[in-house]
Amino acid sequence: MAALKEPVKIYIVQALACRDTPQEVVEQVKQEFGIDISRSQCECYDPTKYSGRNLSKKFVKLFESTRVRFDEGLIDIPIANKYYRLKQYQRQLDRTRNVKTALKILEQAAKDIGGQFTNRQEITGKDGGPLQTVNSDVPVPMEEYLKARREVLDEY
Repeated sequence: MAALKEPVKIYIVQALACRDTPQEVVEQVKQEFGIDISRSQCECYDPTKYSGRNLSKKFVKLFESTRVRFDEGLIDIPIANKYYRLKQYQRQLDRTRNVKTALKILEQAAKDIGGQFTNRQEITGKDGGPLQTVNSDVPVPMEEYLKARREVLDEY
């Protein structure tokens, strides 16, 4: 087992708290720090696992606070969450060597952040103003109703 320095330990704890698998964390540590660690050594930094039962209180607290911050935006289906999708886009972007693919990933992420993939609709009145509401307690004369109806139909 390699002796790990404090920044590497913090990185591992936070990555595991963000629900990365131990294998993914092993690969990330190799890429970021150039250190080879085993999956079992990585699991020792996860207090939710049996092998992490002796993790120091400092790292347990870091793990829990990171997990809470990460989970604030997540729901039961991760792909339905924007944060999860952006994290996946970033992983794909880091792995690709192809410029066209990288640009497509960046475009996809920009569309996702911009809300292009939502079902949200905004309804406004004329010229973007508020909708005009009619009080149903006050009767509207038939002539006014027909005139307003003609105006609306003529607009469209």
